[in-house]
Amino acid sequence: MIRSRIVGTGSYLPEKVLTNEELEKIVDTTDEWILTRTGIRERRITANGEASSTLATNAARRALDMAGVSPEELDIIVVGTVTPDMFFPSVGCLVQDALGAKKAVAFDLSAGCSGFVYGLSVADNFLKNGQYKKALVVGTENLSKVTDYQDRGTCVLLGDGSGAVVLVAEEGHQGILSTHLHSDGSYKDLLFQPGGGSRVPPTYESIDERLHYLKMDGNKLFKIAVKSLEDVVLEAIAHNNIKDSDIDLLIPHQANLRIIQAIAKRLNLPEEKVFVNIHKYGNTSSASIPIALDEANRAGRIQEDNLLLLNAFGAGLTWGSALVRW
Repeated sequence: MIRSRIVGTGSYLPEKVLTNEELEKIVDTTDEWILTRTGIRERRITANGEASSTLATNAARRALDMAGVSPEELDIIVVGTVTPDMFFPSVGCLVQDALGAKKAVAFDLSAGCSGFVYGLSVADNFLKNGQYKKALVVGTENLSKVTDYQDRGTCVLLGDGSGAVVLVAEEGHQGILSTHLHSDGSYKDLLFQPGGGSRVPPTYESIDERLHYLKMDGNKLFKIAVKSLEDVVLEAIAHNNIKDSDIDLLIPHQANLRIIQAIAKRLNLPEEKVFVNIHKYGNTSSASIPIALDEANRAGRIQEDNLLLLNAFGAGLTWGSALVRW
């Protein structure tokens, strides 16, 4: 059987660190309030001129270097993001040009924090059906550019960064075993950016009303996220006819420590089987899973033939999971 095997991982985080103590100076919050409710201690913020494609290109180069794959060998580049450099051209095309991946078809997809899992599924299907042989999947976000630092309910959560993987179509038992994607647009108003598009184009009024910043109903979102993430990881387990105990490492979307702990408890997974780095980076949306995957890989937390379970939940609403045999 042809499977998409991950042969390289990479990540890139901006240098600037924004701590909880620094946020205390600009918004009505405290380090204790943030830490107890989210598990976040600090996050990374881009410098001026550091765009989503900049982050993505740096992460991609590191993944390609680990994989031993040249940009010229890539057949397809899929980028998950909700904070592109511009509406068009896509971040995918900008990354393709920066890498020199001349033969690769490149595009973006928007699935909120689920963007990387969605991108992984799209690339996996292209490779499994034989159309392409080598793929680059990136999750990249510049959330500080759409964060309202007057809104303590959202600004404490978000950070910037990028992660990437290189996939190669190979015969064997290792690789992506399955992906499971879901959406429900009826909850579109729980997490969205109202301004900047065709519905609310940029005007002096829309800017004054702060409509170009991310808006979120955190309490409602939390409840839906826990249930949806629980369902989609159980779907992956049932589909592959495995047991909870067969999972070697859960690499979840890093949105909230309490959500991660709730899913781990449902799966009866001990702390050492759950990878967490939210305390360092906050919620980096579509970038959070590939950043965590790269960190876990480089730290030696993943061994050959390990079963990895990835899960994410984001704006749309969207959610998904992937089961991977390393």
